[in-house]
Amino acid sequence: MADSRGSAAWYGFDNRWDAGEPSPQPFFEFSDSSWTSRESLSTPESSTGNSQQLGQFTVLSWNIDMMRKLETPRMKGALAHLRTRVDEETEPPIIMLNEMISTHLDLMQSTGWIREKYRMTDITSANWEGGTYGTCMLVPRYLSIKQVFRVHYEGTRMGRDGLFVDINLSSNKTLRLCSTHLESLVIDPPKRPGQLASAAKYMHQADASVLAGDLNAIQPFDQTLHFDNDLEDAYLESGGQEGAEAGMTWGQMASIFQRGRFGLSRMDKVLFCGGLELISFGTFGMDVQVEREEDRLALTHRGHLEKGWVTDHLGVRAEFRVTV
Repeated sequence: MADSRGSAAWYGFDNRWDAGEPSPQPFFEFSDSSWTSRESLSTPESSTGNSQQLGQFTVLSWNIDMMRKLETPRMKGALAHLRTRVDEETEPPIIMLNEMISTHLDLMQSTGWIREKYRMTDITSANWEGGTYGTCMLVPRYLSIKQVFRVHYEGTRMGRDGLFVDINLSSNKTLRLCSTHLESLVIDPPKRPGQLASAAKYMHQADASVLAGDLNAIQPFDQTLHFDNDLEDAYLESGGQEGAEAGMTWGQMASIFQRGRFGLSRMDKVLFCGGLELISFGTFGMDVQVEREEDRLALTHRGHLEKGWVTDHLGVRAEFRVTV
């Protein structure tokens, strides 16, 4: 959701990256009792996995509020729910996570089903611009990773970026995945249009691309940013109506104060372009709570929540068919 602490000084930026340009990074896989770094590779012949025909795939994206108390119990609850979602799919889905913090990364590294089924783009905060929170992607092991890179957005006051993972398809084609968390709040001049344009630039360079995440779509101009960048909005393409309560992804599980002040919003989206056909779109995570009763009570009393919810966002899910 909105982050009220939007100054570069608070986040401690170190400007190690060339804003707007790809910054390669490794990814990690669990092998021989530890997480091992793998370098981002640029050729299909040397990429990980098998270059099998990818017919269709599913993307899950979820923002786990970093500011709410009890971050570890909440992440445990979120991961337990994600496991049920993974078990329901024919193949493990791609999982994109926003507002991760270091304790979340530690917890994921120790989680058995993640070790078994996934590679992680990040196991530390080293590639997050502010070092406090950022994005992470869980990539199923059956997918062939070609390269991983970040594009740190120009002019961000909140350390925001686009995390890209290229998947090798057959016939030397590339599926490009992007997890992003666009700038929060109402800022003049606005940051989100330029940030999505930057991500879209790299999306259009691949044969097929999917972007998902908390796009903080809270102003009228946010409703047309996908159109401005020649992208398709999975919710709208599935028949959803802009402004309909059924499409809202933030506010239902916010604090009483926040919901009263901001209402409901369709902050979280899945956008796509290129050789993809949308099969289905939906949301998940409604009413997911922490597992222990004492933690639920703590969240309701200290967090002014009606229930012990793990986050203030619904997740979004989209299933695609590859057509290239």
